[in-house]
Amino acid sequence: MTTYAGMLRGDGVRVGIACARFNDLVTERLLAGARDGLVRHGVDQSLIVVAWAPGAFELPLVAQRMAASGEFDAVIALGAVIRGATDHHEHVGGQCAAGLQRAALDTGVPVAFAVLTTDTLEQALERAGAKGGNKGYEAAETALEMADLLGQLPKARS
Repeated sequence: MTTYAGMLRGDGVRVGIACARFNDLVTERLLAGARDGLVRHGVDQSLIVVAWAPGAFELPLVAQRMAASGEFDAVIALGAVIRGATDHHEHVGGQCAAGLQRAALDTGVPVAFAVLTTDTLEQALERAGAKGGNKGYEAAETALEMADLLGQLPKARS
């Protein structure tokens, strides 16, 4: 039996981070957590590139472009969609998730998902470095593990 498992190795790993500017009180904390996670696991800071998208709805296009460029071994998507007075957040969050998944599947480059979908700003802040941990840090670990795992798996046939 052959078993594959990704490791949290950052040596030589090139990472793109697509970060939403909307709700930047939250996303800047997610970004700090992602950078911290990457560096702690050995990623050279010079191999981390951040691209700011206007909001979560625009993240899939930015992530797809980064993934398709061939410049990155993994991409991390960071955003915060917070419930408002209408159901707008459901459409934005769902389409963002679907688009990010499509970017990963279409390019074969892992796209780690750290787009918070919360009812309140307080809940978002809890998940961006307070008592709920930092989902940006967790996404960094996911990105590294997936990049390592995909590097081990057999290549797709042409």
